[in-house]
Amino acid sequence: MIEVQEAGMAFGGRWIFRRISFALPSGETLAILGRNGRGKTTLLRALLGLQPWSEGGARIHGSTGYVPQSASVPFAYSVLDLVLTGRARHLGMFAVPGEADYRAARAALEALGLLGFEERQIDELSGGERQLVLIARALASECEVMILDEPTSSLDFHNQDVILSTMRRVARQSGLTVVFASHYPQHAIHVADKALLMHDVDDYAFGEARTVMTEEALGRLYDIPMRKVQVAGITSLVPLFS
Repeated sequence: MIEVQEAGMAFGGRWIFRRISFALPSGETLAILGRNGRGKTTLLRALLGLQPWSEGGARIHGSTGYVPQSASVPFAYSVLDLVLTGRARHLGMFAVPGEADYRAARAALEALGLLGFEERQIDELSGGERQLVLIARALASECEVMILDEPTSSLDFHNQDVILSTMRRVARQSGLTVVFASHYPQHAIHVADKALLMHDVDDYAFGEARTVMTEEALGRLYDIPMRKVQVAGITSLVPLFS
């Protein structure tokens, strides 16, 4: 579970956001939406404890896994070795991964369609493949809360679907709580139970995703008209470019 109370963040005397409050139950998924500069990444970093709050605060009940937008890898790890680093919290000091750790790492790779990648070098992968491996590392940690910053930003449509469907399935089957930032409202409709729309410094909306994400609210969020459309019974949101 995640509880945020009257939380705010300021830099150099300028508020990025403030007075945000919400509660996300265990096993639910939250999508955070907003234009560039509204504080989505800053909010995620504060939730992770990487950035101190300027006001208010938050409590996360359970261990946390983090997937950044992208990450440089300083060594030429194999895919399996990099995913195994997600098991660090389960190992004692100077301990080496055991059979259970390898099982967890391979299960995470399988969930993301990466079996067969184990011996490939991480620096040989495409940006999208590398992002999938970073998500597998977080899954392998067996965290209770997973926080992802634009997890599909570098992925093609097929792998976007892999990530979104995996997030939804794992959250529902294992009780994993998921928070992710995105620029794509259709991703929130596909995956999220709740949505947080960051309109302005102290102007936000939180609630059930399908209730909060109206055409009017999203049009105001992105300053462009939006339309809900249905294709083959699936609801999506598309911008109406001028």
